Amino acid sequence: MRLTSLLALFPVASRVRVDGNTCTHLQDDGTSSTRTVVLDQFYVVNTVLVITGLQDVNIELSGVVQYTPKFAYWSPNSYYMEFQNATTFWFLSGHNLHLCGGGTLDANGQVWWDYPNKTVGIAGGSSTAFARPVSLTMGNASNVLIEDLTEIGSPLWINFVYQSTNVIYRRMNISSTSYSSNRAVNSDGWDIYRSSYVTVKDSTIHSDDDCVSFKPNTTNIVIRNLYCNGSHGISVGSLGQYAGETDIVANIYVKNISMNNAQNGARIKVFGGSPYPNSTAGGGTGYVQNVTFEDFYVNNVDDPIHLDQCYDTAAHVYINVTGMSSGNSGNVVVELECSAECYGITATGTNLTSPDGPAVYYCQNVANETALDFSCTTPPSSSS
Repeated sequence: MRLTSLLALFPVASRVRVDGNTCTHLQDDGTSSTRTVVLDQFYVVNTVLVITGLQDVNIELSGVVQYTPKFAYWSPNSYYMEFQNATTFWFLSGHNLHLCGGGTLDANGQVWWDYPNKTVGIAGGSSTAFARPVSLTMGNASNVLIEDLTEIGSPLWINFVYQSTNVIYRRMNISSTSYSSNRAVNSDGWDIYRSSYVTVKDSTIHSDDDCVSFKPNTTNIVIRNLYCNGSHGISVGSLGQYAGETDIVANIYVKNISMNNAQNGARIKVFGGSPYPNSTAGGGTGYVQNVTFEDFYVNNVDDPIHLDQCYDTAAHVYINVTGMSSGNSGNVVVELECSAECYGITATGTNLTSPDGPAVYYCQNVANETALDFSCTTPPSSSS
């Protein structure tokens, strides 16, 4: 089924009421007729989906939505969202939305990863010359539940929560990995930006980038019960990318994570300073506060705990990580390396091992090392 048939299934945005699993569409005269939004076929999507203004809508996706691999169309025409030049195939917006059904979103990522002339933007993101769309964006939305879906092969991030609040994802099955010699690029499971009260839980993610990433101005987030494989970790950031802007990440609770065959485990990443007032590669300000990584298990992870820079402010980060590193960083299992003095970092219950020898914990400019349950070693690059 083609795109026009798919769009015709959506009711008029502000005139819908949901009773159980049935959508009631209100006519102009105030009478009602029952209408269920069911996507139970194979849909070939060749035009950008921008569906906004929905209210009280249940979308049951039991079929497959597949985006066509037409670079010439998607790169200039996918929906533009400005931050890191992100664009999207599907922008879904509204209030009281439920997307479920056991179906599949297939973004045909492999053909994008194999494309020989692709370009990459700052921080490895999309570029204006070759925009790689996000599979699904929940934007300017509130009171949303997305559950029981499979997502395959996104050219950029798989899920983007954009300027939204009260959004829950659960029982999601994500696979965005390459089967050729060209690796998947920026295949984050979730990126959350300018959003609050977001929960991601009970899901499996196979990807080649962040399992979950907390972008600027993300607050009051719960991440729990995830199995992440092949990723770059669960990451705060990157922050501070844009000069003159203030980035805040606060009240993040991450619990019961299994991180496997990954580059990082628990991670905070921040751009450095910049002398240029219009820089898009660092120079921003902000803070990170009240971030918890608890019951966080790592297996074959290069850097189980990695904080590579922090703002000159109280971070209030609690870390509880156990497991084994990969040995790719030698016997270093923790890197807490701040460009300016970091306050408020606490670690308890740390039990990390390395196949390369006794575990080593690097710390630089960390105030109050007594709040850590391991003995710090100064990194070689900082030694006199």
